[in-house]
Amino acid sequence: MSDPRPNLKDFSPGALRERLARDGLPAYRADQVAGWLYGRGVEDPRAMTDLDRGLRERLAEEWTTRALEVVSVERSTDGTTKAALRTGDGAVLEAVLIPEEERTTLCVSTQVGCPLACSFCATGALGFTRNLSTAEIVDQVCRMREVLAGSGGAVRDVTNVVYMGMGEPLLNLPAVVESVRTLQHPKGFGFAPRRVTVSTAGLVPKIPVLLEQVPVNLAVSLHATTDAVRDELVPLNARFPLAVLLDALRELPGLSRRRPVFFEYTLLAGVNDSVADARRLAKLLHGLPSKVNVIPMNPHPDAAYAPPADEVVDRFLGALARHGVTVTLRRSRGADIDAACGQLAAREPGSRRAAHRPKSPEQPCSTRSATSTGSCASSRP
Repeated sequence: MSDPRPNLKDFSPGALRERLARDGLPAYRADQVAGWLYGRGVEDPRAMTDLDRGLRERLAEEWTTRALEVVSVERSTDGTTKAALRTGDGAVLEAVLIPEEERTTLCVSTQVGCPLACSFCATGALGFTRNLSTAEIVDQVCRMREVLAGSGGAVRDVTNVVYMGMGEPLLNLPAVVESVRTLQHPKGFGFAPRRVTVSTAGLVPKIPVLLEQVPVNLAVSLHATTDAVRDELVPLNARFPLAVLLDALRELPGLSRRRPVFFEYTLLAGVNDSVADARRLAKLLHGLPSKVNVIPMNPHPDAAYAPPADEVVDRFLGALARHGVTVTLRRSRGADIDAACGQLAAREPGSRRAAHRPKSPEQPCSTRSATSTGSCASSRP
């Protein structure tokens, strides 16, 4: 059963100061509690030894500190790790760790399921259950740090967080903003703003609200170069078509080559992968500081689409680069455990029926799409 007590992680360190002040506690006590929760990973208030005994007992009785429990952990052959996490009311969500040479990226979820129903996405096929609380978003970082610490091998830590898991982050904006504040606060996880990316399918009115409240990288799931195709792939496009979305992005303050918009573009065979699509994409983005992450579609049982052949991907990347678009190729990571982009659906491992076609992680960039104006990479923003 869900614990009826409030959760300390529902409050960013700054907000926790205000909340505990209502109980007559000085600000430094909130800082101490946050330091234990996030800096040291200690969640039992009775073990927070620089608090007096009475306060420790009071916190333990009146508050909870855990929002999620690990149900299962799966590790891909390429090093990607996916965990199924259960909430207090029994809902299950997924978070994914992606290790690379110089960083480890954590992909977090913001909803149980997703209401947007993008036609190529496994999460969209689940439908929508509910938003996650701030504590449930923040606790993904806590639980996955524990998973990472217990995975063996070289000692690593989470260096980047991307809000690209299950759900549309901007439909859960208050919890997302408060969780970002915890990620970035010195008494929280201390992530620099450039290490945190929030993705959206294009909920236009809420994009400037997000960026006014927290400094993050903005990623936009584009996936098409015409409204007709995007209406099919991303039904939200009917409310905010391409011209409306791109015009709104151009009006955002502070965009530059050093602070671009990241566009995600999933390639679907025969749907949006032509050279003509690449040319239209370059034209659509002209004058907008941006980078494009091209993602060959990751197959799953609920999608009627397939990834294009390698030579088609190469032609698409080359056409973008020739038209001056800064482009990266996001290689498939974790496809064998349904952890790649568009595959999160909290399936039991034995229920997978998709015929995955992952790229070899050792395939050198130079054989794919490196040019003077484009680059090949496996990274997320």
